[in-house]
Amino acid sequence: MTDKVSVKWHGHACFTLDFGKKVVVDPFITGNPSAKIKKEDVKADLVVVTHGHSDHVGDSVYIAKKNGVPLVTMVELAWILEEENKDLNAIGINYSGNTKVDGIKVSAVLATHSSGYNGKYAGGPTGMVIENGVSVYHAGDTGVFKDMELIGEMYHPDVALLPIGGHYTMSPHEAAIAAGMIKAPAVVPMHYNTFDLIRQDPAEFKREAEENHNVKVSIMKVEEELSFDKARH
Repeated sequence: MTDKVSVKWHGHACFTLDFGKKVVVDPFITGNPSAKIKKEDVKADLVVVTHGHSDHVGDSVYIAKKNGVPLVTMVELAWILEEENKDLNAIGINYSGNTKVDGIKVSAVLATHSSGYNGKYAGGPTGMVIENGVSVYHAGDTGVFKDMELIGEMYHPDVALLPIGGHYTMSPHEAAIAAGMIKAPAVVPMHYNTFDLIRQDPAEFKREAEENHNVKVSIMKVEEELSFDKARH
C-alpha cells in the first residue's frame, strides 16, 4: 500500500500508473501520432485494457507478453485475446467485479460506449478503478452518466482520468459535469487531440471543472509525469 501514485501520460488514453508497481492502461502506442515512446520501451508489472477498440487494446498483448505480466480486461475480451495468444495471461473481470495482482486491485465499472475487437463481440466497455492505497479511476471511453456519482461514492478515487475529445466520448463541457459527480480531488483530461475528430481545448475543460465543480485539473503534456497524494475521505 502506498500514499501516492505517479501518473505518466503517453498520449490518447494511455497512462503508466506507478504505485511502486507499474500499471500500464490502454497502451495505444504503435500508430498513435501523439506517442513519443516505442512499445519496446514500456515497462509494466500489470497491463489493463478498458475495452476492445484498437486505440485502447493497442500494444497491450505485446507489452504484457514482453514483460511477462498479466493483462486485465472485460471477460469476453480476455477470452478473445487469450484464444489468439496462447501464452498470454489474461484475467477477465466484469462490472462490479475485481481482481488483485501483486497487491494492486483492479475493479471494472460502467462506461457508456461500445466495444468490439476485430469484428467480434468483446463484452461491455469499462472504466477501471485501480487501487494500491491511492485510487485512480480511468474512465475509458465514455459519455457522461448519472451513475458516475455512485462510482465516486463507492470507490473514492483520488485521481480521475477523463476523456474530453467529444465525437466518440464526452466533450469538455460534459466531462466537467462528470468531474463534479465523481468528486475526485485531482482530474486529468485524456483522449483528445490525437486525431482531428477529437480536437479540443483542454483549458476549456479545466476552466469549467474548476470554476463550477471544485476540482483541481492538471493538463498533462505527453510523457509528463505527475505525483498525486492520497486524499483524506
